[in-house]
Amino acid sequence: MMVTLAKLVIVIITTLSTSSTIGYEPIKGKDELTAVHVYNYTTKDSKTKAFQILENKCNVCHKKRNKRRVFTIENMNTWANDINKQVFIKKRMPKGKKIKLTSQEYQDLLTWISYTKTSNNGI
Repeated sequence: MMVTLAKLVIVIITTLSTSSTIGYEPIKGKDELTAVHVYNYTTKDSKTKAFQILENKCNVCHKKRNKRRVFTIENMNTWANDINKQVFIKKRMPKGKKIKLTSQEYQDLLTWISYTKTSNNGI
């Protein structure tokens, strides 16, 4: 129950902070469940997209050169901060000219990292 409430609060805060032109309407009854379902779907969808990017663009090299950091669906959240640092801050990954991220892939990774950080309270 507390986790559901926390997720709902995150959805509301995210919605309010991203669009200041939309008015606030209190959530009533089954709408609360819909908001949680939307949040869960978005979170799962962003993780799935991010994993596909990690698998297709990152694990290609990691499986050969850095086997300790091969990303799986189970361990990818623990690497979110490192991925953020290497891809967005230092801009070191992915290496090479053959493997480049599209702007959509950058956005999908960033969305997943944001959800991961939010759900881990910024850790």
